[in-house]
Amino acid sequence: MNTIESAGAWKVLKGKLKQRYAILTEQDLLYVEGAEDELFGRLEMKLGKTRQEILHSIEKVNQITF
Repeated sequence: MNTIESAGAWKVLKGKLKQRYAILTEQDLLYVEGAEDELFGRLEMKLGKTRQEILHSIEKVNQITF
């Protein structure tokens, strides 16, 4: 996943990420179209992971169904 595809999908994914990484806040996961680098920068700092690791985690979390 290189871009966030829709607001609805992001809300679902954001909820899954918050469950997996309890330290993440709404502000950490704030998505603004065109500002993906800022989002990944916040996640890199908060999680101590690289962008590639975060993308892998997002892909993995996105496969989880409730």
